Amino acid sequence: MGIRGNARRCWDSEGVEIFRSQFAEGTSEVNVNSTVRVVVEPSGSGVVAHVGLHALGCFADRLGVGKSLSERIPVAGERLPVHDRGKVLVHGMLMLAGGGEACSDIEYLRGQGALFGSVGSDTTLYRTLTGIDAPTRAGLWEAMAQVRSEVWSRAGATTGSDPVILDIDASLHEIHSENKEHAAAHFKRGYGFHPIYCTADATGEVLGVKLRPGNAGSNTIGDHEAVLDQAIAGLPADIALGHRKGDDPALVKRSVWVRTDSAGCTNFVWRCRERNIGFSVVARSNAKVYAAISHVAHDSQLWTPALTQTGAVDPRAEVIDLTEHADMTAWPSGTRLIVRRERRHPGAQHSLFPSLEYRYWGHYTDAEGDPAELDVHMRAHAHVEDNIRRLKDSGAQRFPFSSFEANQTWLDLVCFADTLVRWFQHLCCDGNLAKAEPKTLRWKLWHTPARIITRARRQIIRIIEGWPTATDIENIYKQIALIT
Repeated sequence: MGIRGNARRCWDSEGVEIFRSQFAEGTSEVNVNSTVRVVVEPSGSGVVAHVGLHALGCFADRLGVGKSLSERIPVAGERLPVHDRGKVLVHGMLMLAGGGEACSDIEYLRGQGALFGSVGSDTTLYRTLTGIDAPTRAGLWEAMAQVRSEVWSRAGATTGSDPVILDIDASLHEIHSENKEHAAAHFKRGYGFHPIYCTADATGEVLGVKLRPGNAGSNTIGDHEAVLDQAIAGLPADIALGHRKGDDPALVKRSVWVRTDSAGCTNFVWRCRERNIGFSVVARSNAKVYAAISHVAHDSQLWTPALTQTGAVDPRAEVIDLTEHADMTAWPSGTRLIVRRERRHPGAQHSLFPSLEYRYWGHYTDAEGDPAELDVHMRAHAHVEDNIRRLKDSGAQRFPFSSFEANQTWLDLVCFADTLVRWFQHLCCDGNLAKAEPKTLRWKLWHTPARIITRARRQIIRIIEGWPTATDIENIYKQIALIT
């Protein structure tokens, strides 16, 4: 690299090249280094990293996550394993929350025995995940549902009288290896898996997931039904009551609603009606929808202003209830067709109705209420995209096993880790940390460095001076201590 201006080369007493610049009269040094020169040694004691992950682990212990998981994993050999399998899975969740993408990343927790105790090796985690079969996975979801019931009774987002909103969506996960069982080419000319998710809108946590080959269909009714049933089974008992297949819908108030994109615009809505579950599904473009919109497309007086997600009037869009103009004979009783239109803009996507002036978009729903409010409710289905994006940033983008069943277990563990983090944010964090993304949590919380000392037979963690979220971490530990 050349030296610009009138700077000249020189070296310090240790033979390290530095730069000096000549200013006006005299010579002054300019520090162009981005780091401080230090001596690095491979050994050390009394210091720890990942303090935030320790807080997350303490939170999991308070909720009894490890114990609940351990009870669902049968012992395969004659003796108990050295590392309790429930604890191994919790350590795996901490590893995923911290940004891990493979079993080998658990080694970064093993070097922090002062915080995490005895951590199983990557081989132990590998054997644990590959040894879990489908019935055991179902038991693990039951364990998380048991803990969820306690968490939801404490969280403000789930203690009100509003119904539980579930969002179903599938997403493509690219795989760069041909050694993964059932990985296949998909409709976007990529290669990988095509899992389908069901998430809770209030908390963002995954209540149901099914790993599928890359060439799996988007509108497969059976897959939608499977993740919906899994999600209902994961809800607290008082909410799930009366929403399972075969239950009498006349005995319970409808307290669960499900939203899907156009992939759910099939007989899936009848499956929802069988379970006494309300539905909102994006409408598909067809001749019947064309005919309905054509009756009102040029009569502006029939359209009402749309609303934004905050409830304010949206001057760019309008909505209308087209139920009276549409053929609804193929839909369950009480189904309505709500259509939204907004001025076309460059690059506008597909529209329900051919128009050079407006872009039309609509959905079917059996909910009551004002069309503008129902439009707001349906457009909030986009939250599921954010939920899946978080999963992909927390281990769901990598499937480290060749076995399809083992990769399903890995995806389940990713969902468990994300759920644990969301519970942690809801119950223990305030301000920006309560809504922070995984990357932000890693920088500000999970990988916090500290010094550890022993005083009065107690281990004390002293967070490095000047750490921006030191006060937040202290408050988080206080909140964890209040959980009983």
